[in-house]
Amino acid sequence: MVLLRQLLGDVLRRLRLRQGRTLREVSASARVSLGYLSEVERGQKEASSELLAAICGALGTPLSQVFREVSDNFALAELQHEPVLEMPREPGLRVPAKAGPGLPSADFVSISTIDPDTEAAMDFADSGPGFDVTDMVPVSV
Repeated sequence: MVLLRQLLGDVLRRLRLRQGRTLREVSASARVSLGYLSEVERGQKEASSELLAAICGALGTPLSQVFREVSDNFALAELQHEPVLEMPREPGLRVPAKAGPGLPSADFVSISTIDPDTEAAMDFADSGPGFDVTDMVPVSV
């Protein structure tokens, strides 16, 4: 089982090392003991939200960016433990909840067989109300 505190510690350590900073520098700037920061980075301690904010402040990194990176890593870890699906899945196409492995769905259509004229009438995951690609904000890494 993947522990959130381990993924969080990994992200914080990577950020610190990318900046070429030592534990001592970051702990002093964040006003956290060096030992405690080390335990947080190794996933041995669960950091409070106040402590995380102080560490992120010392690293000059928004807490939201840290959480985003942790979330991405968590999703990858979950996918590695997922069983292989027997039913084909294609990006962007909604599959009814009642469909599943071995249960054919009359509503499931392979994207490669969609006629361009009927595509506009289909229900895609990214075509919900209020969704527009221009709403996306570029994220600097």
